[in-house]
Amino acid sequence: MAPNASVVKQAELLRNDGNHYFKKSRFGAAIDAYTEAITLCPNVPVYFTNRALCHLKRNDWERVEEDCRRAIQLDSNSVKAHYMLGLALLEKKELTKGIKELERALNLGRGANPKGYMVEEIWQVLAKAKYQEWERSSSQRSWELQSLKEACESALKEKHFLGVSEMEGFVDDATTSHLKHLEALETVFNKAAEDDTPSEVPDYLCCRITLDIFHDPVITPSGLTYERAVILEHLQKVGGFDPITREPLDSSQLVPNLAIKEAVEEYLEKHGWAYKID
Repeated sequence: MAPNASVVKQAELLRNDGNHYFKKSRFGAAIDAYTEAITLCPNVPVYFTNRALCHLKRNDWERVEEDCRRAIQLDSNSVKAHYMLGLALLEKKELTKGIKELERALNLGRGANPKGYMVEEIWQVLAKAKYQEWERSSSQRSWELQSLKEACESALKEKHFLGVSEMEGFVDDATTSHLKHLEALETVFNKAAEDDTPSEVPDYLCCRITLDIFHDPVITPSGLTYERAVILEHLQKVGGFDPITREPLDSSQLVPNLAIKEAVEEYLEKHGWAYKID
């Protein structure tokens, strides 16, 4: 049963009180106000996300998680709920789950308001988390490769020792063969470690203005691709023209470059080090 109009009005007044307290950094009072609003109207997701933000300011991550999960139950497309839930999970060291929520928040944010400040903020947090995930998995892979390499080298040395003892008069040949095997082994393991070795990101995957890897690329009528937030800022602050070709350009002419976006995602999947933000 839906609450009557007077109850809804009272709940909204309490939300406004909570907002006022929040702006004054009186988070306890804000929490109380939002809690009263929730008591009156328990099916309004924004009351839960507002209260979650207060808990976030107090670093009370358990309650942040609780309120965000409730908000998502009421509105599965809540950008703020998924974002703050992702933050809470990262704080709990649940990296994979946190990344999943942040990716959901980013995709929802791009669809709802691609120009909004939250999209860039979410990306920054997500990129940092993805880099941490890469560091963890890269360290594990590196240890496994090194262990395997040492085992292979040990086996080759044993084979060489046995071979030398059986090939009197052909020691030089055996040693040459052994060195070639070691060199081939080194090449194989260096190749295996390539994806985890930081290098330069290909130019076509980077914005021409910032030189950073794309995360939300858009293409202009002239065929040039820019980072969405960067080209929008240029159009707003510098002027309505393409910064490279100088041709007239309006924000309505920008189209998502899905091909480059997919290429970036594939590249980052293989080269997690590229998530690192200076």
